[in-house]
Amino acid sequence: MKKILSMLLSLTLFAGFLFAGDITMSGSTTVFPIAQLAAERFMDKNPDISVSVRGGGSGVGISDIILGRVDIGNASRQIKNKEIKQAKENGINVIETAVANDGIAIVVNLSNGISELTLEQVKMIFTGELNNWKQLGGKSMPIVAISRDVSSGTFEVFKELVLKGGKVREDALLLASNNAVASNVAETPGAIGYVGFGFLSDKVKALNIDKVVPSEKTVNDGTYKIARKLYMYTNGAPKGEVKSFIDYILSDEGQAIVKETGYIPLK
Repeated sequence: MKKILSMLLSLTLFAGFLFAGDITMSGSTTVFPIAQLAAERFMDKNPDISVSVRGGGSGVGISDIILGRVDIGNASRQIKNKEIKQAKENGINVIETAVANDGIAIVVNLSNGISELTLEQVKMIFTGELNNWKQLGGKSMPIVAISRDVSSGTFEVFKELVLKGGKVREDALLLASNNAVASNVAETPGAIGYVGFGFLSDKVKALNIDKVVPSEKTVNDGTYKIARKLYMYTNGAPKGEVKSFIDYILSDEGQAIVKETGYIPLK
């Protein structure tokens, strides 16, 4: 009898969490849709293999790999040097596999008349230098900044590429998933947030940044600057069932899943 895919998207780190199944993974909520759909399709092709998928954020996925809790740690940022050092101290040889490309879209509520910002303006909003949409040519309305929490790989990339080391404003709402950010922006007039391309919908407005439309084309040609790769981390080079699963994601069929979930294939 086919084992059941665990699709629980956990948004916090549960210490000592143990998985049942042949392949276990946790981490990035950005990578989660790819991992979940790929797991479903992979198990359809391999009914004797169980794949368990959990979210929690990139920090959780990398931590789980470092502590030997999972077979695959999903991340929307690269592992840090201090994390590699910690892994080695635990006897873990972390290997990185890029599985997709992604852009980080800056999104606002549909009622917002603003359609584009500069990268510098986005920085000024999220560091607290700009507080009202009127300062940007919009209606007089307080800016509600919605950010990811510190365990998020999306936050780490946003901090590097947009904030450039600056600190997020103290009144920003910090949320634990891309979906939570998108939902809050959709429900809050005056809100602005940022999400992976896979979480774009007709419920929020994605802004042009420096006059560049956020799209697969502009990410691939390098003109859209808020872009990154998505990763799966393993202990050592993937082998056995884990290798089969990662090879599946890297295959033409797997990369079609990447595109189906709203992200950008590697090739």
